Amino acid sequence: MYYSLLSSFFDRQEIGGEKYYLYEEVWETYANASLVNIFMYTAIALAVVLLGIGIVVKLKKPEAMGSFLRTAAGIVAGFIVTVLVTMLSVSYLEITDKGYEQYDMILCYVMVPIILLACIAVAGIIAAYICSLFSKKAFKLSLIITGALCAAMLIVVLVLQGVYFSSGNAEYNNGELLTSDENMWLYISAALVVVVVAALAIVFGRGKKNEFDTKSISYAAICIAMSFALSYIKFFEMPQGGSLTLASLVPLMLYSYMFGTKKGVLAGLIYGVLQAMQDPWILHPAQFLLDYPVAFACIGLAGMFADIKALDKLPQVKFALGALAAAVLRFVSHVLSGVFAFNSFAQSNGINEWVYSLGYNAFVFPDIAIAIVVGIILFCSKSFNRQIELVRAGANKTKKPAQAEEPTQAENN
Repeated sequence: MYYSLLSSFFDRQEIGGEKYYLYEEVWETYANASLVNIFMYTAIALAVVLLGIGIVVKLKKPEAMGSFLRTAAGIVAGFIVTVLVTMLSVSYLEITDKGYEQYDMILCYVMVPIILLACIAVAGIIAAYICSLFSKKAFKLSLIITGALCAAMLIVVLVLQGVYFSSGNAEYNNGELLTSDENMWLYISAALVVVVVAALAIVFGRGKKNEFDTKSISYAAICIAMSFALSYIKFFEMPQGGSLTLASLVPLMLYSYMFGTKKGVLAGLIYGVLQAMQDPWILHPAQFLLDYPVAFACIGLAGMFADIKALDKLPQVKFALGALAAAVLRFVSHVLSGVFAFNSFAQSNGINEWVYSLGYNAFVFPDIAIAIVVGIILFCSKSFNRQIELVRAGANKTKKPAQAEEPTQAENN
């Protein structure tokens, strides 16, 4: 078995003057599955070990807790970087090994623009943080430039996708071109979900700072990176995109809980673009929006109930309610995409497209259930709650400098 597997990796055949791996999907599926399992068990073991050590330190030497937490954060950061570098490298090799480079239009019009958009967003976050070390003016200018470049690049992505999918070279919907009605309803669906998400972000984001500061940028980068790394650790993967992961959405939801829905939606949108790089099932520009940026922007609404005073003593309930509401909106976004962009998969099996899409995208709920359980466990910790509330106080416009959270606000300024 292993000899056959290795030979499929080393042996190549010539097609049209180009050499490609034999049985490349066997090797790449094996490599991906193996790495995912390794990282999943490593992540679980790491969490158990760090939790055990933390309990011992808390009970036996509480004054050393700060030092332990910094060490643990460094270990977790190293693990996250390892997962990202390894899995992104495997994804790149999968593209080149399969000979995807022969499909120049797919690369030039679909994949490359998305990769550039993700790179601009990440580079902009890094540049903004560096500028914040010098002056507020440079920091704000870098944010404006980054926002403008990302907006312009997103328009380019959608325009190029439109050009590609109207060129006659693209195949939609299991090899069939979409009808004019399906095209129209895809665009209408995307527009409606965008309007709903934007409206909810504004309504529930009142009282929060609109502008990004050093702290919110840093937390956004960390939370997006953590979610992206955890998204590679999958329990199972759906055939046309989607997966059940190891609580990958928890960092994004915590970010929304701390900094508000407006910033949470933007962080989710960036994460959605990164997801399009990891698991690209792109059949249509509007479907791309519904399944990636918009779907994960919905997760940025998870903090919508964070400011409900009646539940101040039950942060677990506030987190769980926000997470469930965000998951429902993400589910709606995926379902609309499935009905109008993937309906031939249902028709070929004699199933109504709505029933098919509702059933297929139900993976969203077990995925969010895992995230809610992990979030509730975290919010049961008094020290975790204390830290979350300190960060939230700094993100709240209505707090006065004379209050106890003044040091946190000074950090933000």
